[in-house]
This record gives sequence, C-alpha cells and structure tokens, in this order.
Amino acid sequence: MHDTVIYPTDSGHQNRRGVAWIVLAFVVVVLLFSFRTLVSYYVENLWFGSLGYASVFWTSLRLEWTAFAVFAIATFAVLYGWCRILLHATERDVLAAGTLRFGDRIIHLPLERVLGWGALVLSALISLGAGGGMMSDWPKFALYLHRPSIAGEFADPILGRPLDFYLFTLPIWELLAGWLLTLAILMCIATAFSAVLSGGSRISIRGFDTTRHLPWSVFSIPVAFLLLVIAARVYIGRIELLITDHTVFSGVTYTDAHVFLTGQLLVCVLLIIGAAIALLNLVTRPGLRWIALAPVPAIVCYFIVQIVGWYVASFIVKPNQLAREQQYIAHNIDFTRRAYALDRVTEHEFPAETELAAAEPDKNQDTLRNVRLWDWRALQDTLRQIQEIRTYYDFPDVDIDRYTLDGQTRQVLLAARELNVDKLPESSRNWINEKLTYTHGYGITMNPVNGFTPEGMPTLLLSNMPVERTGSAPAVTRPEIYFGQLTDLDVYVKTHHKEFNFPQGQTDSFSSYEGTGGIEMGGLLRRLLIAFDRGDLTKVPFSDDIDAGSRLLMRRNIRQRVHAIAPFLTFEADPYITIGDDGRLRWIIDAFTSADTYPYATHYELRDTSINYLRNSVKVVIDAYNGETTFYVFDPTDPIIAAWRGIFPALFKEASAMPQDLRRHIRYPELQLKLQAEVYGLYHMTDPVVFYNREDLWTVASETGTNGNNEQASLPMEPNFVLMKLPGHSDLEFIDILPFTPANRNNLIGWIAGRGDGDHYGTALAYNFPKTRLVDGPLQIEARIDQNAQLSGQLTLWNQQGSHVRRGTLLVIPCGKALLYAEPIYLQAQRSPMPELRLVVLALQDKLAYGTTYEAALQSLFAGAASSMTAEAAQQPSAQNPSGAPQAAPDTNALIQAAARDLNDYQRLTAEGKLSDAGKKLEDLKQKLDTLNARQK
Repeated sequence: MHDTVIYPTDSGHQNRRGVAWIVLAFVVVVLLFSFRTLVSYYVENLWFGSLGYASVFWTSLRLEWTAFAVFAIATFAVLYGWCRILLHATERDVLAAGTLRFGDRIIHLPLERVLGWGALVLSALISLGAGGGMMSDWPKFALYLHRPSIAGEFADPILGRPLDFYLFTLPIWELLAGWLLTLAILMCIATAFSAVLSGGSRISIRGFDTTRHLPWSVFSIPVAFLLLVIAARVYIGRIELLITDHTVFSGVTYTDAHVFLTGQLLVCVLLIIGAAIALLNLVTRPGLRWIALAPVPAIVCYFIVQIVGWYVASFIVKPNQLAREQQYIAHNIDFTRRAYALDRVTEHEFPAETELAAAEPDKNQDTLRNVRLWDWRALQDTLRQIQEIRTYYDFPDVDIDRYTLDGQTRQVLLAARELNVDKLPESSRNWINEKLTYTHGYGITMNPVNGFTPEGMPTLLLSNMPVERTGSAPAVTRPEIYFGQLTDLDVYVKTHHKEFNFPQGQTDSFSSYEGTGGIEMGGLLRRLLIAFDRGDLTKVPFSDDIDAGSRLLMRRNIRQRVHAIAPFLTFEADPYITIGDDGRLRWIIDAFTSADTYPYATHYELRDTSINYLRNSVKVVIDAYNGETTFYVFDPTDPIIAAWRGIFPALFKEASAMPQDLRRHIRYPELQLKLQAEVYGLYHMTDPVVFYNREDLWTVASETGTNGNNEQASLPMEPNFVLMKLPGHSDLEFIDILPFTPANRNNLIGWIAGRGDGDHYGTALAYNFPKTRLVDGPLQIEARIDQNAQLSGQLTLWNQQGSHVRRGTLLVIPCGKALLYAEPIYLQAQRSPMPELRLVVLALQDKLAYGTTYEAALQSLFAGAASSMTAEAAQQPSAQNPSGAPQAAPDTNALIQAAARDLNDYQRLTAEGKLSDAGKKLEDLKQKLDTLNARQK
C-alpha cells in the first residue's frame, strides 16, 4: 500500500488576492500614520521659509532621511540576505522539520514559507529600528562629510593624527563599529537558531539521514565577520585611550604607551587571523573545531596584555609615578588648556595691597561710578511689585548691560515686561483671548545698577506703559514683545480682532500687528492644514477673524525658536534684551559648539553632558517684534562651526555683518566663564610636578546665599558682570568676573575675567594674588560684617517683627592695586516681597565702611567720614537748625519715652509692610539712643 500524502490546499488566485489585500492595508496604514508627519513637514517648511531658512529645513530633512534610508536598507540587505542563505543551506532540514506523519498519512507544513516571511518581517523591523537610530545621529555624518581641512593644526603627540580626525572621523568610526557589531551578533544569533532547527529535525524525525553533518560551514561567515568587527572595535579602543579620563589626568598614560597601544594592536592582528581561521570551514571539511579555535589566540593575547599592563602599572609606574607620567601629564595640561580656550587667558600678578591709597579712587572714578548694588533677584521682586501693573504681566529675568547715558558709559539693568497668559483670570482663559487678544508683552524697564530713590527703590530711566523715558535713556519705538521667554503659545495676528496692547486708565489700548513675522495663513486648504498641525482645527476654519492675510506666530519662545533652527548648537540659558539705535527690542543668545573626543583633554559636565571641548562660536539675535532670527559667527577658527557653515551656508553670517548698535552689547558668556573657571582652577598649574601634587588647586569662591530650601548657606559664586577699568588699562570694559579661593580655604588666591569689548572680545585674563599673606575672600568679608557690633545689632533688629534682611551679591573688584568689596543689604517685609536698599557695605582689606547710600559708604571708606546707619540729612546740623541758635536740650525721660514710641511705631509699620516709614522711625530711634548714650558719658 502506498503512503497517502496530503498537502494543505491553497489556491493561487486566493493567495494573490490575499497578498493584494495585505499590500493595500499596509499602504492605508502607512498613509494614516504618516499624514500627520507630512502635514507637520509642510508647516515646518512654511515656518523655516518665513525666516528665510527653507534651505536649512530641507537640508536637515535630506540628511536625516538619507541616514535613515542608507542604514535601514543596508541592515535589511545584510540580515534578510543572510537569512535567505541560511534557509537555502538548511532547506532539507527545514522540509523534514515540517513533515508530520500520522500513520500512513504525511502532512507537509509550509514551514519554509513561514520562516521566510518571519525573516522578512523581523529583518524589516530591525532595519527600521537601526535606520531610526542612525537618523538621530545625522549631525555626525554631516560634519564628517563637510569637515574642514585644518591647515597647520597640531597633531596628537602619540599617534600623530590631526585634530580633525578626532573631532569628525573618530565619532563616525565609533558609530559604524557599533552598528556592525550589532549586525554581526544578529547574524550569529540567526545562524545559531538555524543550527538548532537543523539539529532538532534530525533528532526528532525517525529514519532521517543521520550520516549528514550539521552545516557548520554557514557559521564561518558570521563568526569571521564578528571577529573582524571586534578587531575594528579594539583598534578604535586603542585610539580612545587618548580621550580616556584617569584619576590624576586624562589621555595616554605610561602603561598605555608602553603596553596597551602595542598590545591592542597585536590583539587586532590576531583577531584578523582568527577570522581567516574561521573561514577555513568554507574550504575544508566543516566542523566546530576551526570555529572554536578562531578567537583563542586573540583571547590569550588579550589576557597576556592585561597581565603585563597590571605588572607595569603596579611595579614600574606606581613606585615612580611622577617620573614615569610627567611627559603624559604635560600633554594633558597642554591639550586641556587648548580645548577650553585657556590658552587665550593672559595671567598677571596682582599685589592686592591693603593701604587705602592703593585703591587709587581718583584714577578709578569710572569703576566706582558703576559698582552694581542692585542684586538682580532683589530688583526682579521689586519690579514685580511696582512695574507689573496688571497681574498677567511678569518680569522673567533681569539683564545687565551697558549704555551711553549723558555722554558716559553706564552699567544698567534691563527687564522685559512679558505677558504671562497663565496669570489671566480663569474666566478669561479661552481660545480667543489666548490666541487673538493677549498676544504680546509690552515695554521694558531700565535703571542704573546703583541708582536708588530715598525710599530704597530703583531709579527707573525707562518705566510704565506706554514707556516713559527719563533723561538720556534710549528711546523705545517698538515696545511690543511678541517673542520672548514666556511666549509659549501660538497666536494669530493681523486678524479682524483687535489685540490688547497695554492697560490705560479705565480703558485699554488695543492695536494690530504691523510686522512681517510668522506664516501667512493663505487659502482655505492651507488654513486647514495649518490648523490641523497646530491643534486648532475646530477653531481656525470657522473663525470670522482669521482670513488669508492673517499670520500665525509659532515658536515664540526664543529658546525653543533657536533650538528648532539649530539643534546642533548648545545655547546659553540666559538670553538678554537690548535696545537698538532704532528703538527696537532684540534678544541676544550665546551659542556654543562642543565635542567629547578632543585628544588628551579632560572631560567636564555641561548640563549633564560630558564634554572636553567648548567654543562660543555664535551669537544669535532675535527681534522681539518680528521674530527675525540671525546667527552670527564670532569664532571662525572653530573647526566645528566651520563644518556647520559648509552644511548650512544660508544660516550663518559673519560677525562683521552684525549692526554696530548690537555689536556694542555682545558679552563674554556666563556659561563659558563658569566652565572655564572650573577647568582653570586645576589647569592654571602648567608645571607637571605642581599639577601632580595638586599643590595650588583653586575653587570658585563661595558666598552666603539662599539654597533651594530657602535657607542661608555657603554657595559657589555665579559669574557677575561689571563695568570697570582693569588695572593697567585705560578703557572702561564690560567684563564677566569670578574670584578663586584655594581648595578648602576661604581666602582669595586669584580672579578671572572674560572680556567682551572691542579688540579684547573673547579673551580672558587672570590675576594671581600674593600667596605670602592673607587676602580676604567673600565669606571672610561677610564674617567681618557679621562681627561688626553696629551692623550685627542692626541686622538682628531688622530680622524681627515681620521683616527680614536680604543680602545682595558680594562683588570683588580690582581697583588700582587693591581689592574693593561691595555688598548691598536690603530690608524686606514678609507680607510684601518688595526689598528696599537699606545699607551699602564697602570694604578694603583693612577697612570696612557702610552707609545708607552708596555715596555715604564711599565717603566713609575713602574720605574718612564716620560710617552710619542713619540718613545723611539727619547728620547735617544746618538742616536741623539753619539759624545756628542754641536749642534747649530735651529732658532725658522725654527722650526715653520718645524712643519707646519710635520703637513701637517701627514694629507696627514693619508688620504692615510700610518699610520706608519704618526706616525713618528707626533712624529717629537711633538719633535718640545716640543722644542718651552721649549723656551717659
């Protein structure tokens, strides 16, 4: 009797119909899922085009999708192609595994087809993931393809490779090595699965030809490929020794240079030989022994290298570490200083003399005139009380800058009044108000850094709505702020709906947008697509206020705006506002390029990212009214920005193209100075011996501040901008400063400043203070303030009865040949967060002076006047008694009673938040107590 063979029936026509339906369903799903993406691309193109950067968008998109397509196709070709080879090699075994016997009946399952479709689907999914991963790394490929030729740049002293290799080529090698390693592992897994399937079928099927060997030859290719990829990875790891951080320094060590560089190269060679051994399975009788033998030489060599390296490090280097590592420490010092532009820092000795005459006040009037006494946090709180006008306005930041006032360069503080829709009354939070009515902030405030009214309020040069201008303050012709730091919502302008401009008495002022910013809404289809993308599909098409001429202003938050245009740059967290000669408001943001593959340079953290190279290469200007965004290159020597300019030639402009009225307001970035100060604290030591011993380690000085728990604590100082004449220089400069103290000490040891004006822009200087005597640091000056009997008593008194003392930033400013310390002290009621200046404390090394005004403190410090916490008017006899006739002295008991009344009034007024009146009562109380003390003597 013949066996009956039963095959599953499958009509060819039905099969084709099924495939057609599958294809159709796939296309429909792709269209559904990609529709939003396509619409988003359309709106993105409109947005970039409105800024004049359409080419930037399309270039980014092309590079992004090219990276995706290349690696997705390559991954699919390798994986699916290898799976087809495996299926062909194990065809008989797969057929046998799919054959089932039930007595006399045999059923053939379509296992081969299932495996084929499974390999196709799995390969496609893996390929999409690989392409998506490489898609996000398109900047690395773009930089490599457009890398500049760095003529005359240095090469590393170990391998002799140029700088561009480390910045542009090494990241690509690392990326490709990771991708190839993943492919090799997947190929090995697929091969192992195929072998298990073949072996299982031979064991489970009775009567199968067991004389045939497993297809070991198919293992040869993936194993050889894996060994070659590992060899490449080991070779790259050999190069990465130059960017590895160690305990004492970074880069190649003595052990690396004498053991691991050669040892890893030998391992690479043995891995390549191992790959050749694995391939012997293709030309000899296949078996497991060749595959098992292939990696053995490399593994043995690897362990030998590790043992030799341990021996050299333990018994040759450690007993004589300084002598052995000195050459390599010198490399680390040199390259780290270059990586963070510390080679642009000029060093000077500063005597920090203690005599009063050393401050040379007559020669440093410009410096003294611009000492900043308004702490930006205190001013922000004050402005929120006196200049917000309505609850929906806010001052998100206060910026420090310099302007020409009355023919003199003065340091001023500016704050933009922005609209915060989150502060609108809940009843007003609707689509029309948020998108059509409340579209912009309005105006700006300006005050001198040390300008105070008698009540301790800021002397405002620009204020109110509409903007009121005092004296020679710059005129503001376009005060509306459509683009800022709080403008997080899209708005529609040039509509039939009037926009709220600013409050004005019993009525409000309204206006319409007159600028050219934003995306024109256009016809119905365009409006539908824009509304769909922005989530306004149920509003925009049905609004009578929006027509073809209306405009959408999107990405109005300036940080989001610049990041969307140039996500490959790192941006300063603190933009600052400027007023141009034309009266327009513009924001300036500093932008940086960075890398983590600079040879021999030590890595530092920059916003949770480890880097070892930084350059402030770009300044970005954003018009607060039109949103026009312009990128200016300020460091053309930076190779990374040179590569980006090659990729996006339409995006960047030369620094010389920046208008002069903006050029006057560029500065040395806080982010850069802060990181450089951290690096300089260690790498100012250029002698390898001193560096190794950490003999002169510096840290950024600390001051008393408020921590996150609103408690007083010792905190590292932040960079501060000052307008001053540097010692030995005649020009007034706007600089960014930070003082240093020795590690774990409070006395000053150095001072670094980033220069932002004229030909000195982008350079920095450092002062080294004498090491043979003590120079007071900020914490020591504040301790002297706390130890002063009068000041301590007064501060203790103020910190009671519903008020508390706020200390401003303590500035340390070189003045002549001495150091001038300046700290403002504010009084703030707990019920009213509006600090008022009450005292100004100035100090030199051997003298502490204070007064209720800056002028009084200066007189006390330099002119010998007595320090006092009473108003100057109260100290003038002529004001009290113009005729000069004698007056009867008040009775002692009457003085005591009057003093008691003044104390009660002071406590009551302080609790009510009437700090100005309370201050006057306190001054009256002080006068009476002084009189009583005089009578006791």
